[in-house]
Amino acid sequence: MQSQDVAQEHAPASSLAAGRVVDVEQAEAALVEHYPRLVRLAYLVLPPGPGRGRRVLTAHALTQRALPRGRKSSSVIPAQSTGRDGDPGYAFVRLQVVRTALEAGSPQWRRVWPTRAQLPPLLPQVWGLRLFPRSGGADELALDQQLATLSGPARAAYVLRGLEKLPDADVHALLTAAGVPDPDAALREADDIPARHALLTSPEFDPCSLQARPTDLMRRRQQSKAALAAAAALAVCGALVLLPGGGWGPDGAAAPAYARNPAAEAALDPGRLVRVSPAAWRTAARTDFSVWPARGSLTKDTALLRRALAVWARPGGTVQLSATPGTQTGGPAGPPQLLYAGEVDGARVVLLYDGLRIARYAEPKDGTAGAALDFARVDGARKAEAGALVLSRSDENVRYLTAPWVQKAAERDLMKPGAGAMDLNVADGVTSPLASPALRSGACTSWNVLQLTDASGTHLVTDLGELVPARLTSGRPGKSGEASGAQALRTWAPFACSLAAQRSAGVRSVNAWSFADQPLPDASGTGTWVCTRAETWRGDGTLVLAQFQTPRARYGAVAAKGTDVTACGPRDPHVLAGVLWKSGAGAWYLLTAGSWDTASIRATGGVTATTEGNLLAVPAKRGARVELKGTLRDGTTVNGLH
Repeated sequence: MQSQDVAQEHAPASSLAAGRVVDVEQAEAALVEHYPRLVRLAYLVLPPGPGRGRRVLTAHALTQRALPRGRKSSSVIPAQSTGRDGDPGYAFVRLQVVRTALEAGSPQWRRVWPTRAQLPPLLPQVWGLRLFPRSGGADELALDQQLATLSGPARAAYVLRGLEKLPDADVHALLTAAGVPDPDAALREADDIPARHALLTSPEFDPCSLQARPTDLMRRRQQSKAALAAAAALAVCGALVLLPGGGWGPDGAAAPAYARNPAAEAALDPGRLVRVSPAAWRTAARTDFSVWPARGSLTKDTALLRRALAVWARPGGTVQLSATPGTQTGGPAGPPQLLYAGEVDGARVVLLYDGLRIARYAEPKDGTAGAALDFARVDGARKAEAGALVLSRSDENVRYLTAPWVQKAAERDLMKPGAGAMDLNVADGVTSPLASPALRSGACTSWNVLQLTDASGTHLVTDLGELVPARLTSGRPGKSGEASGAQALRTWAPFACSLAAQRSAGVRSVNAWSFADQPLPDASGTGTWVCTRAETWRGDGTLVLAQFQTPRARYGAVAAKGTDVTACGPRDPHVLAGVLWKSGAGAWYLLTAGSWDTASIRATGGVTATTEGNLLAVPAKRGARVELKGTLRDGTTVNGLH
């Protein structure tokens, strides 16, 4: 008997007989234990057409109807030999959920009576509220859009692979049992979507963690609105919790879903917003966003501030949501700090700070349709990095809100180091508009940056399409300084346009380091090697570019790059790069340069050569592929950037 059980456990799903039975108690236990997972499965298999709210309620209804009818035992054809964690009851309930979800998503014909799964669910029902999962990021949105293009069986195949971790043989068996006529075609169609299965566990696809928003709020009377909303909330909670066997089970020390949370309520109270004194920065131990005062003409507009806080905590489906990479978009843990509230370029704008993030809420002056919510990570910001925030962008221009310690603001073209800076008007910390390179289209002929002057000196920051402009520095890694000096401006000028590669990447600062000057063959003058390194707020995602400029070229050319490498940074202040270059005489050369302490360079592959020192120039063929290795004076080996 024991050997027979083991053989059955390892048999393929398609070979299992349908004679195994599951009684109601087994199915109830499986449904209660795995309810959130089963509802997520139903939600993902259902088509997105009817809307997220209808999809949530349908997913709960289909899952709650997955139990066997009556009190008899029911046969099961499980998709896995033992179901989830050895539970045939789970396999049965999962099969029922997939079958009814596919039926609910199938088209309805005019003269054919709809099945029960195709009818609107009787329970649960919600009046006066729209329920939908929390909004995810761009990756989740893209995946949801891609899943919407699949047929129901293909969508089920993708979800069973990713969420349930089933092999294709088990997916085929489950789809067959669910009544899919051609499971092989469904599996092939599911192959067209990239396998980003980890995203399926995102809150974007969790119909058990919901947000509630009103429906016909403007048409309901003021006093009846609260009563209807409360009744609807109680009704849906009761419908989702009163499941066979006692609901979802205990959650340990967690409070019930309907319990009041004083900290969360305080975070949404405009009256508890932190407001800093205008002179706090003068005596504060830290000089960062935490000492910015509240500025703007609408700092006392309680209704605007309440809307901004509510959207931060529960952004609706129509809110345009964006966040820099690595930035969480959840609500604040407590009352945030108010930095600005006012009207800018035809919009009402609110800037908030919670100690880790900047949140920018914007809405049109004539309503709330088209509201936007943007996040940026700023933990660990220092004085030079907390000098300005982007307040608005319009007509290819950008306005900044400057720090209270900023004495003067000016606009400078980074590509024209000798042209000087043009002063900007600053009123209540808000600058007059200046051209934004992040909004410009077409050829890169200029790169305007913001120049800020305070008691400690002059700093340059640039708009890279995010809330926090990136700080520009120049010099050897570990010893770099501000990019506002004459030599630093000359270093940056030919390579300013390369900053476009850092747009919307969560960049904190970018340093330019001129690490070598190289005499060119055929008496062509001297070329300049510069390494630019972009550091991010999250720590990873750094981008290093080794760039080369010849005497006659206005712009530098990217010779090599590296992502998430330590080269050209404080931890590893070394770099080695090469480029194939054609001289004015028509000859091709391999030009290679290392940082100042490079003792030797060796090239292999399409070109074989060795040299002492940090410069190498040898004849080469066009298109040659070369591997570079360098040796530092202390014997350390350095690989060339690719």
